[in-house]
Amino acid sequence: MLQKNTVNPLLDTEALPRFSAIRPEHVEPAVHETIENNSASLNEILEKAASSSPDFENTILPLEELADRLYRVWSPVAHLHAVANTPRLRKTYNRCLPAIARYETELGQNDALYRVYQQVAGEIDPSRTDGAVNLLKFAIRDFERAGVNLADAEKTRFKAIVERLTQIQAQFEQNVLDSMAEWSCHVTDADRLAGLPSTVLERAAADAAEKSIEGWLFRLDQPTYTAIVNYADDVDLRAELHRAWVTRASDTAPANPAYDNTAIMEEILSLRHEATRLLGFNGYAEYSIAAKMATSVDEVRGFLQQLAERSYPAALKDKELLERFAGRSLDPWDIAYYSEKLRMERYSVSDEELRPYFPLDRVLQGLFSVIHGLYGLTVAPADSVDVWHSDVSYYRLVEEDGTEIGGVFIDLFARPEKRSGAWMDECVSRKRFNGELQKPVAHLVCNFSPPTRSRPSLLTHDEVVTLFHEFGHTLHHLLSRVDYPSVSGINGVPWDAVELPSQFFENFAWQPEVLTRISGHFETNEPLPEALIDKLQASRVFHSGLQMMRQLEFALFDIRLHAEYSPEAGARIPELLAEIRAQVSVFSSSEYNRFAHAFSHIFGGGYAAGYYSYKWAEVLAADAFSAFEENGLFDKDMAQRFRRCILEIGGTRDIGEAFIAFRGRPPDIDALVRQAGLLVEDRPPAVAQ
Repeated sequence: MLQKNTVNPLLDTEALPRFSAIRPEHVEPAVHETIENNSASLNEILEKAASSSPDFENTILPLEELADRLYRVWSPVAHLHAVANTPRLRKTYNRCLPAIARYETELGQNDALYRVYQQVAGEIDPSRTDGAVNLLKFAIRDFERAGVNLADAEKTRFKAIVERLTQIQAQFEQNVLDSMAEWSCHVTDADRLAGLPSTVLERAAADAAEKSIEGWLFRLDQPTYTAIVNYADDVDLRAELHRAWVTRASDTAPANPAYDNTAIMEEILSLRHEATRLLGFNGYAEYSIAAKMATSVDEVRGFLQQLAERSYPAALKDKELLERFAGRSLDPWDIAYYSEKLRMERYSVSDEELRPYFPLDRVLQGLFSVIHGLYGLTVAPADSVDVWHSDVSYYRLVEEDGTEIGGVFIDLFARPEKRSGAWMDECVSRKRFNGELQKPVAHLVCNFSPPTRSRPSLLTHDEVVTLFHEFGHTLHHLLSRVDYPSVSGINGVPWDAVELPSQFFENFAWQPEVLTRISGHFETNEPLPEALIDKLQASRVFHSGLQMMRQLEFALFDIRLHAEYSPEAGARIPELLAEIRAQVSVFSSSEYNRFAHAFSHIFGGGYAAGYYSYKWAEVLAADAFSAFEENGLFDKDMAQRFRRCILEIGGTRDIGEAFIAFRGRPPDIDALVRQAGLLVEDRPPAVAQ
């Protein structure tokens, strides 16, 4: 058994990770030692299974322990790579990727282990409801998806493909991060900054001072980019930021061409196609869908097409109104700018007007009160927990009876060494082994603007919605009642349903009862006035047609990219994007736009041939939330039912059956159509000023 190690913090897996003590030199020894220990333990388990009768408790649970052991070592490393990336950490991270991929592929191709799972699955009581049945079912499926039934030569090739994919998918994300970090915009003329929020200017001035240069230095992070394209009156400044953003890690980027992801994208798609063809699938899209809630690629395409048909008229109407307001056709860097001005005129509300009412501390306090109101849970700050940066806080989730459920690390501010976007990830999974309960812990990460010398961190309402979204994922992870990591929390949940809890929870950030809880002007502490709440609610469906079609563009590109790939023709990324944009886009894209080169969801993350999941799950989420609209926002019985039927079950039950158990019927796409205001007659009128 692996002994507790007090020298290498990564090998101390009995407590929370000691992030501040982890150094790059710890990573490779810890990973290799854990893999060696796991391999030795695996041989012992298989020898014992061969000489006795294996069952779930004496064989499968020890195997779960091995998987969790490696995860506890590698998870802190992968997390630091995402939030505190340094050249030394990146090098050792990249060196470990092949070893981990090799170990996991060899495990997945282990015939003896596969037969053990089959034997236990054939003998287990099928009426068990603790997750054991699905754990075995998913494990057997994953063995087959890892190539356990391939001939030896094909197994070797499959293993090599997986190792290479882990490396180049990481390189894709690193190129995006490096491309962003290398670019900046230095402005010395104050006249060019008209319209920009004071919070952005204060931060840019501080960044310039740090570099000992005059004026303002704008970095390429999400808060800065969004602020400039939304508010800068200087059209050239908007165009400059827009070009830098949509060309990240591409051949048209103003930054270093060494970060161009073009060849990496081609190789990723080629290897994915080859690997899944070895497994007998027509391509990667078919392989991906086989493990999801959707039943086929055609069903996904039909679903996206149906949404596009329902949304396109609203998107055209949005475009016509916007260009009429602007008085001309719009370039890509004009759309957000004039949209914000139109929203202000129609609803007399803007993000910058709302921002002072959403200081981060107040938003968090209100969010925690919503969780308490729904589920009776307390989110309490915890001191003396080791973190990776001074911005990070740790909170415990506690039941009404005082029982601690788990915890969450919260890291919310943008930094140069941190990848963009927002996400929830598992730090520790729930597990019960030999009577010992391991409580789940999550990472919740966003990229908001940090506080300045004169103001606290102030959020836009969009950022508030993002925070609620990620906390929905967090609750899904922490509230699991399943004791086996493979099917606990978000594990074992079909990828196209995993966004259900997050998108469901977003809805609360729009409700008047909640807006008064999460708002408080940073100077006066006054909650958001009723008039502003009315305007904000009315603006919810503003440009919903444009927003829907933009997401459908991404989803159609993803599914078609993976479904139509052929080695002879290659990826055809520019041609495919042009076809899809001709079908669903109402605005033209700039010729230099290379959004795919930074599309980390599908080239670096887990959404390949699965980006449609956002819309698929949004249908479930809108319909689930409509039950709260019908019964009361904080209806205790409804909240407990949602917790019991959706949040607690992990991968122990078919999600379609679970949804019906909660809602009493299958999901209805019309719930999303109504919520998004995609029918013109459903859209509220502009609020009078």
